[in-house]
Amino acid sequence: MYKVNEVFQTIQGEGSFTGMPSIFVRLQGCPVGCAWCDTKHTWLIDPQLQVSMPEVLAKKADTDYWAEITPAALLQVFSERAYQAKHVVITGGEPCMYDLVPLCEALHQQGYSTQIETSGTFEVRVPAASWVTVSPKINMAGGYAVLSSAMQRANEIKHPVAMQKHVDELLTLLEQTATTNKLVYLQPISQQKRATELAIATCIERNWRLSVQVHKYLGIE
Repeated sequence: MYKVNEVFQTIQGEGSFTGMPSIFVRLQGCPVGCAWCDTKHTWLIDPQLQVSMPEVLAKKADTDYWAEITPAALLQVFSERAYQAKHVVITGGEPCMYDLVPLCEALHQQGYSTQIETSGTFEVRVPAASWVTVSPKINMAGGYAVLSSAMQRANEIKHPVAMQKHVDELLTLLEQTATTNKLVYLQPISQQKRATELAIATCIERNWRLSVQVHKYLGIE
């Protein structure tokens, strides 16, 4: 059973899969405490806010109601809602609070590809075929360290930046975890002009890549 806050179909707006039609499955629960988080409604698992899956599907976005669902029932939701995308993004919250192997394997068996978006602060329990996006959350309020094992498992590293300090923190983390030969994306926080200019300059200097949250420019979820 997985605690789900949202399920919706859209276009992936970040990282390597930018532009990919995707089904987002947003799981409930995250203790990391990122100050700029835009999904704070997924942080707490309050039993009093548990509802049925139809209520989750019908609710307005950015509310903290959640429902439990099995992988088989989630696939049924995809069918009932006639989703066409074949790429599933499992996000949160912090999805790696859960063992994602059963969910990902069920999706793979039905022809879906899977991508996990994680802070890197929990062990990544996914099949080898899953694409793992680590957005390392360094020195956040929750006090969780970014795990070397998560950095090594990453297929891509996507790092939000607002100032030079954030670039320096990523460089230190890459060195401390001996993380090399990974795709690295810098993502300006809130599309701020100064942050965007910093990200562009750093990407050019280090041959990294820019992720600009295309969905926010398009005004879609």
